Amino acid sequence: MKHHLKHELTPEELAVLKKLHRRRQEMWHQHWNRRVRHGHARFKYSLVARLIATFVLLAVLGSLIVYGAVDGHYDALWAVPLLLLVLGAAFAAVGRMIWPLRMLARAAQAYGRGDFGFRMPVLGNDEIGDLTRRFNDMATDIQAMLDGKRALLLAISHELRSPLTRARLHAELIEEGASRDALLKDLGEMRVLIEALLESERLGAGHSALQLQAVDLAALVRAQEGVDVQIEPGLPLLQLDPLRLQLLLRNLVENAKRHNDASRGPVIVSLRREGQVLLLSVRDHGPGVPAEALEHLGEPFFRPDAARTRNDGGVGLGLNLCKMIAAAHGGRLEIRNVTPGLEVTLNLPIT
Repeated sequence: MKHHLKHELTPEELAVLKKLHRRRQEMWHQHWNRRVRHGHARFKYSLVARLIATFVLLAVLGSLIVYGAVDGHYDALWAVPLLLLVLGAAFAAVGRMIWPLRMLARAAQAYGRGDFGFRMPVLGNDEIGDLTRRFNDMATDIQAMLDGKRALLLAISHELRSPLTRARLHAELIEEGASRDALLKDLGEMRVLIEALLESERLGAGHSALQLQAVDLAALVRAQEGVDVQIEPGLPLLQLDPLRLQLLLRNLVENAKRHNDASRGPVIVSLRREGQVLLLSVRDHGPGVPAEALEHLGEPFFRPDAARTRNDGGVGLGLNLCKMIAAAHGGRLEIRNVTPGLEVTLNLPIT
């Protein structure tokens, strides 16, 4: 049948068929060569391939060293240092291959604390190099998203201040009474919320947002009214932003006063030194907070309603703002239940 069909084709059609056949062969050879080259590249740059090659080379060299010692080509005592040398070289080679993983761990820690400006060098074209590039791209995208969010929130907060001021002026003209007082209270909470949002977004820039100068923290503590002050003598001056530290101290003291039970004891503000750290503690004698809520204190808008209801005042940003102020100064805020009450401690490095 094929022979009969072949004789029925014209010379031009036969030429076209031969040309198509040659074209298919050329395409197949090109495809095969691309797969071979791609496989060679994958073998060359693949971390797994290099590790396998290293272990195979280690096994071959180790076998040759042992064989040479057993066959009497050299003294058996030479086999031990030779094996150690080969093992050391293999260990160094493997360590160099997986060293970028340590950089990835450092990057994960940096991103976990909010440092998205951290970038890792791309040291190869293997799987870890590809993962490093993806980490860097992810950090860039997250930073851009956060910057956009911060800019939007700052713009909205600024725009809200003017109508809020006008609303408060109009509220002042309302006839005195419970409705007017409630309205002014709500407008005051809105003003505090907007100011807290603006301040938190400014502090998102970290240390660069601070106006540092030598500050006597003991003097700021002594200025607090209605509290029991305990200050260790001879404390050094620190490079701080006085306005931000006053804001932090005021938030902590007002929060403690709001929840303190005076029958159990006063609010205590203490300042002391432990090694190279200055500890500023504010303690109340109130109900404290549930143990499961402690780890969430300081999160934006979090309120442990079981112990502190919304009627107590506040918008849930005070402790979050205090944490950001502490972090911008290189310190940290620790919160713990005491018996009775709650204690918030600011740790500030003296250096």
